[in-house]
Amino acid sequence: MKHNRLFLFAAYDPNNTVNDALFYYVSQLSKFGDVIFCMDNDCQKTELNKLKNYTITAIAKRHGEYDFGSYKRAYQYAYDNDILKNYDNIYIVNDSVFGPLFDLTKTLDNLESTNTDATGLIVSKHKTHAFMESWFVRLGNKIFNTDWFRDFMESVDKQPTKAQITIKYEHGLSNLIHKHGLSWGGLYICHGRFTYNNPKKLFKRGCPFIKKACFNRHNGAIGNQIKYILNHCQINIQLPIITTANKLYGPDYMNWLLTYNPIKIVTRKVKYLGTKLKNGGI
Repeated sequence: MKHNRLFLFAAYDPNNTVNDALFYYVSQLSKFGDVIFCMDNDCQKTELNKLKNYTITAIAKRHGEYDFGSYKRAYQYAYDNDILKNYDNIYIVNDSVFGPLFDLTKTLDNLESTNTDATGLIVSKHKTHAFMESWFVRLGNKIFNTDWFRDFMESVDKQPTKAQITIKYEHGLSNLIHKHGLSWGGLYICHGRFTYNNPKKLFKRGCPFIKKACFNRHNGAIGNQIKYILNHCQINIQLPIITTANKLYGPDYMNWLLTYNPIKIVTRKVKYLGTKLKNGGI
């Protein structure tokens, strides 16, 4: 047991592999706590064996319940093996991001020094509601040792759409914590789609991750922000990100995305804004 932390890690890879960025993420997390890894894939045992030195267990089974389905299975493993009592904090984390972009010590200390029972790395605020983005959330033992939290995790099931998963489980977790008289908050408060549209600003504020969705967002208009982050993040993560992004999006696209040409960058932004206006406004 390390640092009294347990990470419930949810992953998915379209190629059924433990890709370079995923391996890096899990191996870095293992320096700060124990990791239970669950992948929504039917991948080969040889792939999972890459993680055997960095995890308590690594599970790979296609279930189609997205990240919360993997969180459920990882939590069930911890509950069934009676190890939850060993930890002060458990984290639900997933691989919808690349990182960590630098050492996690300060980030984890900040998450655990808040006065809230749960802390998301990012709280997303919209006009009518707010919630912890579920890709990196700390849960204190007043939450994860309760019957109601176990019932919530065990209730996770396949939903017709990803939007319904978000509402029922991601929004639902924040609502459930509040319903039981406990508190939650976040290190970074982001309005609307800020997490996806402004990765450079988040990085400069100290966020150690970048969402993968930034790489194919807004007609490539965020490419210059991604370029900045890659040039300023910890050198050990640069190659895993590029290698994995090349597999996910193709090397030609990545070369196009990471151009230095300011005219091309402006053209992408103009094209994106034009499309938004045509489809009903920004």
